[in-house]
Amino acid sequence: MTARVAERLPHVVRRAGPAFSRLALRTRVSVLAALGVGLAVALTSAAAYVTVSQQLRERRDDGLVARANAALSTPLADPSLLVRVPAAALGAADLRIALLRDDRTAFTALGRLGAPPLGAPELAVARGGLEQSVRTAPVGGTDFRVVAVPVPASPGGPGYALVLAQSTAEIEQTLDRLGLVLLVVGGAGVALAAYAGLVIARTGLRPVERLTLAAERVAATDRLDPIEVHGSDEIARLSRAFNEMLAALSASRDRQRALVADAGHELRTPLTSLRTNLDLLAQSEGRAGLTDQDRAELLADVQAQVAELSDLVGDLVELARDEPAARGAEPVDLADVVARAVERVTRRAPAVRFETRTASWVLPGDAQALERAVTNLLDNAAKWSPPGATVTTTLHDGVLQVRDEGPGIADADLPHVFDRFYRSPEARALPGSGLGLAIVRHAVERHGGTVTAARAPDGGTVMTACFPPAGPTSGTLPPD
Repeated sequence: MTARVAERLPHVVRRAGPAFSRLALRTRVSVLAALGVGLAVALTSAAAYVTVSQQLRERRDDGLVARANAALSTPLADPSLLVRVPAAALGAADLRIALLRDDRTAFTALGRLGAPPLGAPELAVARGGLEQSVRTAPVGGTDFRVVAVPVPASPGGPGYALVLAQSTAEIEQTLDRLGLVLLVVGGAGVALAAYAGLVIARTGLRPVERLTLAAERVAATDRLDPIEVHGSDEIARLSRAFNEMLAALSASRDRQRALVADAGHELRTPLTSLRTNLDLLAQSEGRAGLTDQDRAELLADVQAQVAELSDLVGDLVELARDEPAARGAEPVDLADVVARAVERVTRRAPAVRFETRTASWVLPGDAQALERAVTNLLDNAAKWSPPGATVTTTLHDGVLQVRDEGPGIADADLPHVFDRFYRSPEARALPGSGLGLAIVRHAVERHGGTVTAARAPDGGTVMTACFPPAGPTSGTLPPD
């Protein structure tokens, strides 16, 4: 029964409606604790009351029957003696005693208690229709427990029933006191449970309140300051996860600010140049200031600047995107990616020879992002290689190396070649946005790898990207 009530408790709470859900969480915990303890106390008290009541009544009935059977061997079984013997002298002052003959004649003992209730059940015992009878009957506004047992009759004589009656007031008073005690103890238990639930809820929810205040402070001030973490329980884990989220948000915001600042700086130059050329073209319309050759050169310059601006915007979009654009990770053979990238760059750089040696290496990832990263490495190598030079690409055990025969990278520039918009002094005169190698690092790290740049011993630059193999978690890209 207790289990069924406990199962029904959530449904009762849900039916309480929106009023309960509007209460504070600590109040709801206290109410639920009080309800749970109240139900448990009520069920326990009811079970204790019923058990004690049944035990007391059974013991009283068994005692009355035993006393009646014991009295059959005493003078109480003789009507002529019973009427002359005081009840108190027989040790039965708490009882009403009578002999009922089968013709409805009753004989009672002397005393102030009076006759017991006599009725059809007792008469049936006297006439031999029942072996005994036990019932409750009222007398003068008081309930009595009445027991009747047959008296052994002489041959040919009338039948008798010995009747004993005892008031139920004493047992009922005991049960009333027991009920009052259970009610008081149960009420105190419910109040104590509500208070304990409030204290526990307040103590347990204090870290949650700190998290709430921290989140509200972030929303109000836009400051991503971490909160203090104490302990190692679930709330502490939640706090640490909240701090990690704040750190990730702070890093993302810093990257966005840096990207916006760098993008604004890099976009300003081509846009200014493009505006100047367009103004010259507009001013030359209808005038003889520019020759056809000058106009053609200006148009070619404008087209080149538009193409450069388009590439820059595309690179910015690629870097600003934290997640792949609607493409899930799937097994990708890096050797196939390298082959397609080499084929594409070969068409763009016919003056450079490409030598490729690859072995299959499968990893979960985005084939398009990987191909763009490899293409950027090859474009960078081809840009710095003199005509007739060889760009060597190798892939073995997940290690991709692209080596050119150019002048190499200065030691001061090596730590910065993968930074956004970084361009060495030698590269500033060449076309490019300074984002190609940043895109390479972004794509490689998104696939759980690393990329480095170094000077080759015999001249040139070696770009090395290391990729992990496909593991048991294949099918999902690692988080950015």
